[in-house]
Amino acid sequence: MTALTDYKAASGTFVPVWTLEIQTLPEDTDRILDAVMAVHPLGYGRYQRNASISAVGAETAQPEPGSTTTSHVEGFEAGGTETYPMVELKISIERDVAVLAKVMDAVLEVHHYEEPVIFLREDWASRAAYDPNNDNPHRWWNNGRGLPDRIT
Repeated sequence: MTALTDYKAASGTFVPVWTLEIQTLPEDTDRILDAVMAVHPLGYGRYQRNASISAVGAETAQPEPGSTTTSHVEGFEAGGTETYPMVELKISIERDVAVLAKVMDAVLEVHHYEEPVIFLREDWASRAAYDPNNDNPHRWWNNGRGLPDRIT
């Protein structure tokens, strides 16, 4: 089997990255991204501040005695279930432990939880053989539909 480091196609290549999947409140995604951007550009090809944000779901937990919830929520009993709205914020960075440390410090500084749920995965991200003048009829600038409507 050939390693992905040797993969090359007319369409592009793959590069090794770490993907961080951060569970957070929907309204906190921009604060987290802004903090990360202060230490890393979150580049993807020729674009910066690249991230994906899932649809709103829910996170649930049962705080133990001595947890922040049992310490700061009047009348909350340890072992009780709490459920809150949550999104998954995904970003990718190069596989460099110094970069990872800076990004994690930035996230942990502004996250609303003292113990945020963050998953780190080793992934491979595509990098296209970039040509902004490509005449491929499926590209947004050629397909007659243009870009989708912006959310913000």
